Amino acid sequence: MQLLRWVTYMIGLVIFSYGITIALKMQYLGVHPWDVLNVALYEKVGLSIGSWAIIISILLIFVTLILDKSYVKLGTFINAILVGAFVDLFLWIDFLPQASQTWTDYIVIIIGIVTMGFGGGLYNSAQIGAGPRDGFMLAIAEKLSKSVGLIRIIVESLMLLIGLVLGGPVFIFTFIFTFIQSPVFAFTFNRFKSVFNLIERKLQEKQYSKLSA
Repeated sequence: MQLLRWVTYMIGLVIFSYGITIALKMQYLGVHPWDVLNVALYEKVGLSIGSWAIIISILLIFVTLILDKSYVKLGTFINAILVGAFVDLFLWIDFLPQASQTWTDYIVIIIGIVTMGFGGGLYNSAQIGAGPRDGFMLAIAEKLSKSVGLIRIIVESLMLLIGLVLGGPVFIFTFIFTFIQSPVFAFTFNRFKSVFNLIERKLQEKQYSKLSA
C-alpha cells in the first residue's frame, strides 16, 4: 500500500510540474503568484525558474520547521527539490506549445492550470507530505489561529506584490488562477483519497479474514 502511495505521489509531482511548465509557456497571460516571483527572480538575478522554486521551497521548509515541524515530512523535501527540477527539465526539453499570441493561448494556459490542479490533488491524496508552500501556510494559520484560506490569500498576495515589483508576469490569469485550479485540485484530491481509503479498508478486511480463519 505504501508503494502505491509513493508511486501516486511521484506521478502527481510530474503532472503538477508539467502543468506549471505549460502555464509558464503562456506567461504573458499571467501565472500563479508564486511563479510570478520565481520568474521575476530568474529574470533579475539569473539561475533558472526551477532553481528559484527550489530555493524558495527550502526557505519555507526551514521556517515551517521552526513554526511546527509536524507539517514537514520526507515528501515535503522531495516536493521542494523535484518540482523545480521537473519544471527546468520540461523547459529544457522544450517540446511544449509556444505562445502564439492568439486565442489558442487561452486554451493552452487553462489546460496548464487544470493539469496543475489534477497533479496537485493527486500527489496530496497520497498523503506522503504537504508541499513546502502548503505546510508553511498551514503552520502560520495554526500559530495565528486563523483560517488557512485567509492566510493563503495574504501570503500569495504578498508573493504577488513582491513579484510584481520585481517585474514578474502579472495579467488576467494571475487573478483567476486559483478559481480554476482549486476546484480541480479538490475534486482530484477527494476522489483519489477515497480510493486509497477503500483499498486500505479492503486490505484490512482481507487481513482480518485470514486471522479469523
